[in-house]
Amino acid sequence: MAVPNRTTTDTPQAAPQTGPAGTSAPQTGAEPRLIVETGLPARIGAIATPVLEELGFRLVRVRVTGEAGCTVQIMAERPDGSMTVEDCETASRALSLAFDATDPVESAYRLEISSPGIDRPLVRQSDFDRYAGHLVKIETTVAVEGRRRFKGQLLGTEGDAARIELTDAGEATEETVELLVRIADIAEARLVLTDALITEALRRGKAQERAQDGQDQDGQDETPESDPGRNNHGRPKAGKKASPSNRPKHSKYSERSKQSRSAKPKPAPGHRGD
Repeated sequence: MAVPNRTTTDTPQAAPQTGPAGTSAPQTGAEPRLIVETGLPARIGAIATPVLEELGFRLVRVRVTGEAGCTVQIMAERPDGSMTVEDCETASRALSLAFDATDPVESAYRLEISSPGIDRPLVRQSDFDRYAGHLVKIETTVAVEGRRRFKGQLLGTEGDAARIELTDAGEATEETVELLVRIADIAEARLVLTDALITEALRRGKAQERAQDGQDQDGQDETPESDPGRNNHGRPKAGKKASPSNRPKHSKYSERSKQSRSAKPKPAPGHRGD
């Protein structure tokens, strides 16, 4: 199967292969998303991307739903895949200011910032390489081998295409079926929640915790007495009781409902302006 040219922009538009007119890839060297939104979510994403990058985060996905009237859901992460509740709150404050200035939503809305979660969407080429070996569900914008939905083990990438070992090829054959799917043709790709995926998420979380504890210890002149149940700040250590049955929590922060500046109250009948 032919492999497409790599997308070089991070801002979404109707055709996922290229970026919208008048925009270019971020100048920060951030890896672009290859699976992007259209319409209103695309406009919101174009505003959110540089704001998040300035804070050291990167955009994963934007959704606008009818939940609670209107909810703008923005999924973000750090380059290592982490995103704490505090990170979500920081991003929410910055994005609120940007959206108040640009007013992309014409009605009242609730802003919700969250981490990608364990069964996360895959939107960048590095995502498909990072999670190779795990189960994935993929839906394409065009038919591939007569289908648009696939489930299988992710085998990484080849050029700008994702390699998948299908697990839903049917009972007609016992042979292993591998498929190349152009990332530019993927509408949505999401990891399937399995014990192996949960275990890896816990391992990465502990590694990040150890790295953070090491940074905190380097920044202190004195170290408190050793306590195996507490960290360098004297607080109980997180994640010690975690197991595949007690999965890491999904970070999320929601702002109060905001009223768009364009939605102004109408004057009463007979009212005369100044």
